[in-house]
Amino acid sequence: MPLDGALLYKLKNEINLYIGSHLDKIYQPSRDELVFLLRSKEGAKRLLISAKPGSARVHFTEIKPENPPSPPMFCMLLRKYLGAARLIEVQQEGLERVLTLVFTSTNEMGDVIYPRLICELIGNQPNIILADENGIIIDAVRRSDIEASVRMIQPGACYTSPAKTEKANILSQKTEDITAAVLTKAELPLSKAILDTVGGVSPLVAREVALRIADDFDKPVSSLTKGERMNITGALNSLLRDILNNIRPTVLTDQKGIPKDFSFMPITQYGKEFKEKLYYSFGEALDAFYRERENAERLHRAAQDLFKLLSVLITRTERKTALRKKDLLACADREKYRIYGELLKANLYAVKSGSSSVSVQNYYDENLSEITIPLDPALSPAANADKYFKEYKKSYTAEKMLKRLIEEDRRDLEYYDSVLDALSRAESIFELNEIREELYLSGLIRSDKKTKLKKENDSFREYTTPDGYKILVGKNNRQNDRLSLSVASKGDIWFHTKNIPGSHTVLLSNGQSVSDEALLFTAKIAAYHSKAQSSSGVPVDYTLIKYVKKPSGAKPGMVIYSNEKTLYVTPELPF
Repeated sequence: MPLDGALLYKLKNEINLYIGSHLDKIYQPSRDELVFLLRSKEGAKRLLISAKPGSARVHFTEIKPENPPSPPMFCMLLRKYLGAARLIEVQQEGLERVLTLVFTSTNEMGDVIYPRLICELIGNQPNIILADENGIIIDAVRRSDIEASVRMIQPGACYTSPAKTEKANILSQKTEDITAAVLTKAELPLSKAILDTVGGVSPLVAREVALRIADDFDKPVSSLTKGERMNITGALNSLLRDILNNIRPTVLTDQKGIPKDFSFMPITQYGKEFKEKLYYSFGEALDAFYRERENAERLHRAAQDLFKLLSVLITRTERKTALRKKDLLACADREKYRIYGELLKANLYAVKSGSSSVSVQNYYDENLSEITIPLDPALSPAANADKYFKEYKKSYTAEKMLKRLIEEDRRDLEYYDSVLDALSRAESIFELNEIREELYLSGLIRSDKKTKLKKENDSFREYTTPDGYKILVGKNNRQNDRLSLSVASKGDIWFHTKNIPGSHTVLLSNGQSVSDEALLFTAKIAAYHSKAQSSSGVPVDYTLIKYVKKPSGAKPGMVIYSNEKTLYVTPELPF
C-alpha cells in the first residue's frame, strides 16, 4: 500500500523525538533518495527520505545504502544549505501526505537561516523540495516544466502546496459530523464512502473501519441497518484512537513470510490468508516491508532475460509440435499408398502407358468395389507402382520420426515448464544463479560469466512435521536430482504434484512408519512448492525413494516413479 496520511502522522511523531538533533551528514544514494545522519545526545539516527514512485516515504532506517562515488548536484546543494544544520520542527497539515522538515543553520555571511525540506509523498510524482524560510524554492529532486501552469517547481519560484482534498480531517473535526457526511453517500459501498469522506486513510484502512461497522465493507451505505449507522461514529472514534495512541505497527506477510501490506492499526480483513507481524517502531516496520519488496523487484529484474528465454523456447517448441502433429496426421493416410502399389502391381497388364489414371477392382475391400488410382503419365505402370511403394515407406519412416520428435518436444516443454516454475519461486540471487547455471549446463544459454556458486549456500528448504520428521524440498531441478537421487535414502518417502511442475519433496522417514497426518502435512508442502500453489484439491503422488528412477539421458529434475499413492490437498505452508 502507499503511505497514507495517518501513518505519516505516526512517522512525524517518531521524527519529533529527534528535534534538536544536528544534521551530521547528507547522502544521496539514488536520484530520488536522500539519507540524513541526525546526531543527538542519544546517538545517531539515519533518516531515509524517498521520492520513489510507489515507495515514497520518510522514516528512520537501519539500512545503510551504497552511495555513488561522487555526490549528485542536489546532494551538494543540500550540504551547502543544511551542512551542520539543526532540526527544529516537523510540520504536517492535518493528515496530508506532505511532511516539512524545518532546520536552522547559518549562511556564508554568518546570518541565521531557516531552510526547509518539503517531502511530498503524493501520487506518481512524489518530490523532495528545498526552500528558504520565505517559501522560495532553491531546488528540487523533480523540477516541473518551465511553462507549467498549475504548480511551478523551479529554483526561484514561490512554493505552493499541492491541491488539498475536500475530505474531513478526523484530528480536528467532530466524528459525528464525519458520520453525517458518510451517510450522504448512500449509493456507495461503505468502505468507498469512508475513503471518500475521511482524509489521510488508505483503502486498506477504509475497509478495516467498514468491517468494524458492518462486517461487510462492500455493503452499500443505503443498506445499513439502524444499529450499523450508529456504529459509524464509534468506529471513527476507534480509528482516531488508533491514530493518536502509541500502537505497534503491523506488517502483513503471506505464508512465505513475504510482506504484502502494512498499517498503523490491527488488520483483520484478510483472515488467515496473511499473518500479522508487529514491530516496535514504524521505521523498523517500513524497513522490513520495503527491503523485501525491493529485493523481490531486483530479483525479478535480474531474471527477466531467463523469463524471456523460456517464453521464446516454449513458444518455438509449441509451434514445432503443432507442425509435426499436422504432418503426422498426413502420415495416417499412408496405407492407401501401399494398396495403390499392390493393386497396380497385380494389374500391370491392364494399365496402358501414358494413362493419367486407371480403375481396377479393389480386392482389399470386402465388397470388391472398383477404385480409381491416379497415375503419372510420364512413368511406366511398374514405375508408378514403385512410386507408391516409396511414398508408403517414406510416410512410414516419417511417422516413426515424427512420433519420436513430438515426444522429445513434450519432454522439452515439461522441462521448460519446470524451470519456469522454479524461476517464478526463486527467493534470492543465489537461487537465480543456480537456475542460470543449470540452463548453461543444459546448453540453453551461453557461458558468458558463469557464476561460481558457494556450496555452503546450496541448501534445501527444510520443514518439520508436528511429530518431528524432517522434510527437505528442492529449490530447482539440479537440487531436485541431488535430493532424490543422492541425499535421500531408499526408505524415505518422495512427494511430487501429479503431472504438475513442482519441487521434489522428501519426508526423511528412513523406512519408519509415519502417521497419516505427517503424510498429509508433507503433501501440502509439496503442493505449495509447485505451479499449483494457488489451487485447491491438488493431486500429490507419494512413494518410497527406491521406486524413483532417473531414465538415461533425462533432463535435470525429470524422473519416473512407480508404486505411488495419491493425496488431494490444498497447498499450505506451516508458519
